[in-house]
Amino acid sequence: MMLACLTAAGVTLAAAPQPAQAHPLSTTAVLLSAEAGRVTGRVQLPIDRLAIALDQPLTTAAVQQPGKIDELRGYMLSHMSAADQAGPWAVTAGDGAVETIDGVDHLVFAIVLQPPNHQVGDFQLTYDAILHRLVSHKVFVSLRPGSGKDYTTVGVLDWQQHTVAVPAAGAAPQDGFTAAVHLGIRHIAEGADHLLFLIMLLLPAPLLARRRRWVRSDDLRRNCWRVVHVVTAFAIGHSITLALGALGYISVPTRVVESLIALSILVSGVHAIKPLVPGGEAWIAAGFGLMHGLAFAALLGDLGLGRGSLVADLLGFNIGIELTQLIVVALLMPSLLVLSRTKIYPGVRITAAGIGVVLAAAWLAERTTLIVANPFNHLTDALIEHPFLVAVTIALIAAISWAAPPLRATTARTPAPAGPGLRTSVDHSGSVSHR
Repeated sequence: MMLACLTAAGVTLAAAPQPAQAHPLSTTAVLLSAEAGRVTGRVQLPIDRLAIALDQPLTTAAVQQPGKIDELRGYMLSHMSAADQAGPWAVTAGDGAVETIDGVDHLVFAIVLQPPNHQVGDFQLTYDAILHRLVSHKVFVSLRPGSGKDYTTVGVLDWQQHTVAVPAAGAAPQDGFTAAVHLGIRHIAEGADHLLFLIMLLLPAPLLARRRRWVRSDDLRRNCWRVVHVVTAFAIGHSITLALGALGYISVPTRVVESLIALSILVSGVHAIKPLVPGGEAWIAAGFGLMHGLAFAALLGDLGLGRGSLVADLLGFNIGIELTQLIVVALLMPSLLVLSRTKIYPGVRITAAGIGVVLAAAWLAERTTLIVANPFNHLTDALIEHPFLVAVTIALIAAISWAAPPLRATTARTPAPAGPGLRTSVDHSGSVSHR
């Protein structure tokens, strides 16, 4: 079903308009143009991310105070350099100005990169402004060979990778499909909000909703099918809006999309604590998947794709997303299945869901500008830096707890539903079994 959804998303692309351009909230764009003897460009810095990186209460008004733009220009230049085989390039920046890009205020600087021999060729660009303090941040580096031509993304910088090769001499950039697959993988693997949403959906997957509370299910086959349904529903939801957004049919301000994503995590976390829609995890995943797809489309739009490459890149990006989701499920679900059969799982589930609710509420407050800086950014950044440590920790907890006596469905009984030969027993811990 996932492959059918991916294929359907790409079939209609040939006659589609150009993709809508949008900046996800935690991205910087470096737009370069190769000219005779130099490379010019623009650096677009989101002001709210600058505030977090510098640990300052920066606002649009504060940035425009006398001397502040000069200070921020110095900060940006101290985190940017360029060099080729002939040696380091001179990097300068003009006066900065505040611009609103997709509803988010950015500080924009015009830059000039000057090679030492005044001959523009391939070079290495190093940049880590904001990245050095904010793990979730990304920097899109795009290049166009001359004025009037489309930009092509040559690389995406993150907290691990600060240098990108810029083919200013005209060499072909990285294969679009491969780059899109890698970007899809990295976007989920390093996207705390998308990962947390998936985890919130998986927490109640081994359970059944009975009388407005979660109880244990002993049907392993059913539990596995629920996981498949949830992941597939999320894939269908985000694939639809990813395709529509990338095609330009849907355009929603990034701040609204990111706020809706935080809301989706909040609702899913509450649902993991107490069933809001009993048996409706797949519908929740599909509905909120539509919102996450809009965020994926905004990220894909920053690649500056042309119409000819959009089909392959859209499919590649979606495949990268699905592969990463399957890896997350494969890492976490065995541990959750084991834990669900122990006495400690209610506490583990409620604690994990409670953490998700708190983090989502903080993201929602930040993205709706109720707060300037998220006090939990350091926590989410630490989780992103050590994902396998988190998975191993959960696995160890599951292994240790399995040594405890398992829950047994032997005490209280309730009348069986209509139907011959079927009895349902419920123990005091909430475990359900059918005979």
